[in-house]
Amino acid sequence: MTITYQIKSAVYVNLTNRCPCACTFCLRNNGDGVGGSGSLWLEREPTLEEVKASLDSWDYARFREVVFCGYGEPTERLDVLLAAAEHLKRRDPELRIRVNTNGLCDLINGRSTAPLFKGKVDCLSISLNSDDATQYESMCRPKFGAAAYPALLKFAGEAVAFVPEVVLTVVGEPVTSLEGQARCRAIAERLGARLRVRQYEVVSR
Repeated sequence: MTITYQIKSAVYVNLTNRCPCACTFCLRNNGDGVGGSGSLWLEREPTLEEVKASLDSWDYARFREVVFCGYGEPTERLDVLLAAAEHLKRRDPELRIRVNTNGLCDLINGRSTAPLFKGKVDCLSISLNSDDATQYESMCRPKFGAAAYPALLKFAGEAVAFVPEVVLTVVGEPVTSLEGQARCRAIAERLGARLRVRQYEVVSR
């Protein structure tokens, strides 16, 4: 079972395979892992103690950051995520911690969650994916339906008060046109965040 794995200069954390979205461009549609990670499909979700043990097996003098991002939405296990991040911060306060998320944490957990990340997470990378709610729903197919896109924007707007760096992301062409990227950049700036364009990737089995 792959709980943590390395990509370049970061350690990634695979907490769950659960996700409230079924994005048309998701890597899970055409591969079992990324960057030589091995299979990221979990036969069961790891316990907090297993996550801590796996995190503690790495020599962080060699790595730039820890990223909570696997083959599911990490905020599906928000309590475990926050406890693991707090564990890392106690071990090394200077270690950079990032969470890659679809931004639907509030809907997943049924409460306002942005304040919970304060002091535990240095960067939230939130998948915006579109400047249009209807297109977002068609591309990302969230189980929350029309409630998803406004909840994502609300979470991102609130997060900037609690997390040092908030980044909204879109997948580049052919998923998002240059014009669409420009509109997404304007949304990010309005929320006090910045935009990053992710490269569209296809992973062969």
